[in-house]
Amino acid sequence: MYQFNVDRAIEDCCRWIQDWFAENGDGCQAVLGISGGKDSSVCAAMLVRALGVHRVIGVMMPRGEQSDIADSQLLCKHLGITNCTVNIGEAADAVERAVSAVTPLSNQTITNIPPRIRMTTLYAVSQSVNGRVANTCNLSEDWVGYSTRWGDSVGDFAPLAQFTVTEVKAIGRALGLPAQLVDKAPSDGLCGKTDEDNLGFTYAELDRYIREGIEPEPEIKALIDRKHKLNLFKLKMMPAFPFDPNAD
Repeated sequence: MYQFNVDRAIEDCCRWIQDWFAENGDGCQAVLGISGGKDSSVCAAMLVRALGVHRVIGVMMPRGEQSDIADSQLLCKHLGITNCTVNIGEAADAVERAVSAVTPLSNQTITNIPPRIRMTTLYAVSQSVNGRVANTCNLSEDWVGYSTRWGDSVGDFAPLAQFTVTEVKAIGRALGLPAQLVDKAPSDGLCGKTDEDNLGFTYAELDRYIREGIEPEPEIKALIDRKHKLNLFKLKMMPAFPFDPNAD
């Protein structure tokens, strides 16, 4: 039976972060978006553990008014990290208006504009301070493609990408994060629904399937398998035509 060793996971991940920065940005700061959810909270705490509090910058990016912005502020205060707030409301509204003037926008398009603007914002902050952008996605989300391509799906390095939601929560508790951040119902903060509402299954079902091969009900298994297959492209580099100048 699979047993998750949370202490070893934290130790190994922190060492990996340290090694990555030594090779790819020695002395640079880690920059990440702070949403107030478990993933950004746990990622920030792990970065503080690995690099020190003065090398982590949190960026809060509400679109206009954000109902749970207090959770983001709580996380920054709890960890003591440098942080800033960049409101993306005007930028997102401007893009919507400009594109809708030439073509109708689908609901999915409207949902995905803010995450892409947030990633642009993160890179603007990061480049300005010679930082490195942390991707905060976890394995469970990536498994079923629950991320926005070229939005929250990207970054320079990904500390949590091989941990399931269940494991991320365990890490958060072990790192002493407030329970209201670790156990908060996961939501993209965009459509008004929880992740599990949108997905059609629970992360507990998904995580057992990923880690232990315990299959959920046939309908749910089929849904998970379909989402996994359809969204594998999000985890791959952009394909390029394999031109061979020496071919006959």
